[in-house]
Amino acid sequence: MSVLNVSGKSAIALLITMAAVDRFNLLYREISRSCSVYIEALAIVGAWYTVRKCLTLVFNTYSMIRLHALPKLVGEIDIVKRYGRWAVVTGSTDGIGKAYAEELAKRGVNIILISRSKEKLEAVSRSISETYKVETDFIVADFRLFYTYPDYFTNLSEDMLWDMINVNIASANMMVHIVLPGMVEKRKGAIVNVSSASCCQPTPMLTIYGASKAYLDYFSRALYYEYASKGIFVQSLTPFVIATKMVSCSRVTSKRSFFFPSAEEYASHAISTLGLSKRTPGYWKHSIEFTLGERLPEWIWAWFAQYFCRIIRKEALTHKAK
Repeated sequence: MSVLNVSGKSAIALLITMAAVDRFNLLYREISRSCSVYIEALAIVGAWYTVRKCLTLVFNTYSMIRLHALPKLVGEIDIVKRYGRWAVVTGSTDGIGKAYAEELAKRGVNIILISRSKEKLEAVSRSISETYKVETDFIVADFRLFYTYPDYFTNLSEDMLWDMINVNIASANMMVHIVLPGMVEKRKGAIVNVSSASCCQPTPMLTIYGASKAYLDYFSRALYYEYASKGIFVQSLTPFVIATKMVSCSRVTSKRSFFFPSAEEYASHAISTLGLSKRTPGYWKHSIEFTLGERLPEWIWAWFAQYFCRIIRKEALTHKAK
């Protein structure tokens, strides 16, 4: 009896299990049938998203090749023929300004240099004229301003705040307002404004600088559409850190490295993008950084920016205390 009893229980348990499995499969098939429309819709959305991302990657890769590789292979544009024989370069005795002025002079463009030091202006003007056999002139004025080191907004003096606004916004507007009518009359010319990658996303501890550069970037892009039909090309350069005296507060950023090019290296790349892109970091490695930076969530960008700026600030304060 006990053997039959156990066997009977086993048979009953087996039947219950089979029934449960059958019901589950039936339930699954019914759910799948009723949700098939939604599954197909989700598949279409997923396919569309994948294609969109692939096309974006292809377009960005093509843009990088077009901007940074093709000009080196097929030759650069004739700047004098397309935009004119004279160029005005601000902040032209050091860093990017000086390097960009030299790149223009290499291509036969006469240069009007603007900076705050008359002695440096005379020396750079003479050097460019003798080296590249072009005409040069200069005007004494201050068109460049940056933090001594990254700092909190309330630590900045009122003079620093006003200087940042006046130099990076007001002066840039006035300079463009002076030179643009002549370009419109001749129906050719180019305006290159050096903004900053700090305009890519909110950058703590470079708050007023980043905001003023965001204005310059917006101003340049809008101006491009306003005057492109009149033969004027307006470009906004948005570089990341470049190893110049402006970032001498840090031993890391002031030395040339893989992602921190020298001013000369940067200018040689940036000038080849003139006429090809209205907004670009100007340097292929910075283009990769900028593309990634734009796609980061804002809080991640802000966290990394603040972490990096705190390190530079600490290093600058330590050096200052010695």
